[in-house]
Amino acid sequence: MSEEQGRRHFHRPTLRPPDRLEDAGGGADPLELAEAAHRSAELVVGRGRAESAGDHELTSRLVGLVGEVGLATVAQLWSDRPARTLPGALWRLYLLHEWVLRQPEEVGRQFAAGSGHAEVYRAIAGVAEPPDLDGLRHLTEQILGGIFTGDFAIALERASAFCHVMAVGLAEPGGGDIPTKQVNRAARLRDTADDLTACARLWRLGDLH
Repeated sequence: MSEEQGRRHFHRPTLRPPDRLEDAGGGADPLELAEAAHRSAELVVGRGRAESAGDHELTSRLVGLVGEVGLATVAQLWSDRPARTLPGALWRLYLLHEWVLRQPEEVGRQFAAGSGHAEVYRAIAGVAEPPDLDGLRHLTEQILGGIFTGDFAIALERASAFCHVMAVGLAEPGGGDIPTKQVNRAARLRDTADDLTACARLWRLGDLH
């Protein structure tokens, strides 16, 4: 995945799995959009981390941000930013959750296919046994909640591990010939996983902005 994402105007909320992030975006003035993206990301994370401790209602609202404002709004704010920035990381975390919510059967199949060949990443992700659809939804809710009430770096690492398992599932280990499109999707998911791991390192250094 490239550091600079391409652009497309969102006319209504549209789900794009994390391996298709390069297709998302929109806007007019690049400088103003960039400033707004970083300010809003810092506001969401800053307020959440300052006020969510013990406030389960606020945490729930922040986790459900896409449901409140719409995927199109979140995409317009953050999807155009480089992957290894705070708004870029937030976009990927929220999009992962939306992917699970909107395409649970597809996500479940891919995760199940990859989990047996990526045990370490599955353990890092922290999916309960068996990795059913409720468990995957709960996982992405926990990851988003970790932005505000836990260790943000760990939340990013868990999301990265989730993407690694999904990438392996797309590659269908031992399954014979794999369509080129599917191989490319798996590669983009691995790139997303690498970007999220890099964001975790930047957060620990105080350099994720």
